[in-house]
Amino acid sequence: MLKPLRHPGALAVTLAAAGVLMVTMGTRQSLGLFLSPINSSTGLGMASISLAMAVAQFTWGAIQPLAGAAADRWGPRPVLIAGIVLLALGNALTPLMGSSWGLVFSLGLLAAIGSGAGSFSVLIGAAAQRLPMAARGTASGVINAGGSLGQFVFAPLAQLLIQVQGWMGAMYSLAVITLLALPLVGQLTRGQPARHDAVEGADAGLRATLRGALGDRSYLLLHAGFFTCGFHIAFLVTHLPTEVDLCGLPASVASWSLALIGLSNIVGSLWVGHLVGHHRSKMILALMYGSRALLVLVYLLLPREPWVFYLFAIGLGLTWLATVPPTAALVGKLFGVRYLGTLFGMTLLSHQIGGFLGAWLGGLAITQLGDYTWMWWADIALAALAALLNLPIREARVVPPAASAAEGR
Repeated sequence: MLKPLRHPGALAVTLAAAGVLMVTMGTRQSLGLFLSPINSSTGLGMASISLAMAVAQFTWGAIQPLAGAAADRWGPRPVLIAGIVLLALGNALTPLMGSSWGLVFSLGLLAAIGSGAGSFSVLIGAAAQRLPMAARGTASGVINAGGSLGQFVFAPLAQLLIQVQGWMGAMYSLAVITLLALPLVGQLTRGQPARHDAVEGADAGLRATLRGALGDRSYLLLHAGFFTCGFHIAFLVTHLPTEVDLCGLPASVASWSLALIGLSNIVGSLWVGHLVGHHRSKMILALMYGSRALLVLVYLLLPREPWVFYLFAIGLGLTWLATVPPTAALVGKLFGVRYLGTLFGMTLLSHQIGGFLGAWLGGLAITQLGDYTWMWWADIALAALAALLNLPIREARVVPPAASAAEGR
């Protein structure tokens, strides 16, 4: 499965990118565990705190195309360093904020900008430009798995830190841990990007490429599907701990559920990264979105027991962020990798507009209605729609590497 990464230097670049994402995504995806403790400590209200986390979802997406464009223009090193420092600073300032607008500033802006600048668009773009085409699908799966490993590690770690140090001490600890990703930036950005894209056509420039992409029906359909992915993930990562609490179960069920999502997504990401090289990405995406709709429906029919949450988490994790490799692969197929950081960043912006709505509407639902019932049904409907929207995307059939080599002989 990892055979394409045997190319000299490919594995080192891929693992460095995965390590950075492990820290930035692990920190970000554990923030839902802080929602209830912050509310109990400050009395700001679940809706207000959910708004700050919803702003964080949108900001994380909004910074992606900007960070990607900056990395395409000046290289990924300064972008990644600035992102890691801002993420640490946002976490460190959060305990000092006593108002909802203070949380919007520290978590919704600073930490989210930092996490976004050290996330998929820059990392996958930087790795893709340093890898041969045959290794990119597998590499994106491994990088994505790094983010999932971060969720598996950071969710129980954050819960433990909250129990031992309180939520404020846990935030300070996460700020320090975040800075440990800085040495990995040097490994990822060492040397110059390889020249692999001569066969992908002449460089038309960022502005023309972006204008052409925004007028491409397939690119817009990809955005629409990824919007639903963002809604689904942000709702769950923000409000799953509260859903567990509503069921009268201990907080450890929520933290281990989030950890299991991350652990199973490692498997899902690696497998999907492998499948990208053998099957059309749009079909992979359609199947994953469809499976989410079915899984949520099954969850609603089952009793709210710890084992149900754990099985639900494992099922979710298999497709959680495994949508990233085929989505990035489709963008690369449509437009090449010269401006992948920018174009995939735009796709991630759509993802996080959905994420904003998932986190914010979840907060409104629990405040106004007392539970998440209508959010679950909205999630089912959107996931089913996303599966259908991916089918018309323009994508040629994939020729497996072995068959391609045989044809060339």
